[in-house]
Amino acid sequence: MVVDDSGVLRGVVSQWIEAEPDLEVVARHANGKRAVADVARCAPDVIVLDIDMPEMDGLEALPLLRRACPKSRILMVSALTKRNAEISLKALELGAVDCLPKPEAQSQIVDLPEFQRELLRKIRGLVRWRTRAPRWSRGGGAADHSPRRAFSPHPPQAIVIGSSTGGPEALNRLLAMLAPSLRRTPVLVAQHMPPLFTAALAERLGRASGLKATEGRAGEEIVGGRIYVAPGDGHMAITSGARPRISISHGPAVNFCRPCVDILFDSAARAYAGRALGIVLTGMGMDGAVGAKRIAEAGGSVIAQDFGTSVVWGMPSAAAESGACAAVLPLDEIAATTERLIAGKRLRGQA
Repeated sequence: MVVDDSGVLRGVVSQWIEAEPDLEVVARHANGKRAVADVARCAPDVIVLDIDMPEMDGLEALPLLRRACPKSRILMVSALTKRNAEISLKALELGAVDCLPKPEAQSQIVDLPEFQRELLRKIRGLVRWRTRAPRWSRGGGAADHSPRRAFSPHPPQAIVIGSSTGGPEALNRLLAMLAPSLRRTPVLVAQHMPPLFTAALAERLGRASGLKATEGRAGEEIVGGRIYVAPGDGHMAITSGARPRISISHGPAVNFCRPCVDILFDSAARAYAGRALGIVLTGMGMDGAVGAKRIAEAGGSVIAQDFGTSVVWGMPSAAAESGACAAVLPLDEIAATTERLIAGKRLRGQA
């Protein structure tokens, strides 16, 4: 279902979707009120939902759509502004699963293949992962049977986290639980999001955790008790040395992503060796799997979120299948395990 007050956008997006052999548009509506009235009838797998619309905007329609059709996954699409970034994060809190900025000038949409490619990738990813269960984790939980490495015997000096679809809410919950244990441990986050959205995310994580959380800045020293979020238009890495610092680069996307989780994880493996803890949270794609292996090979620890608590089990699955993980756990258990690692407590299977 495509819901947007712009007839141009509805038409163009619908054409893109209908041109794909495995996708179809089941409904198009100009505002949230009409979408809510129709959603139970057509039961879409994915709803592409605009924010600014007459009669009923996207934020007001979101909980009504979820109530009328709980299985539909909602993708928020909005102009790239600070206000819409904050509203999109609020929408994720209310149950949307992802967000995507659309071009400012709607007349230019047909000339922007990047927006088309990303929109179709997200739609297809949400459909693909809606019912897919992991090959070696049917039955769910922490007792799956993927290859396992031992946890590092050293408490982590830094925690690096990679996430994508479903990540903002997972990060919010995880860091709120971990906050009391992070006084001496920095957290660096690569969340697949555009500019402005990552700044709003940092503010939100700061409120949830009570810790200082900002976008990472080039040359900034990394200190305990801080949360650093990779800016949406750059790759964030850690420079090695007696006092590790943040490096920001603006090279091409890696794994179709900028910021890229692999870049952050690889730098953490070099900067902290066996004292790095990598956490791979919900998200589509494979970003983070290569970097997770780098952390594990350097003697550090890697934990992936499990299938049951992930919105999309793509990135965690790839990390687990790579053999890099010491554990694949539900989100709450990731927090509890991380707290024990920070405190220096031994875990089963720890080296």
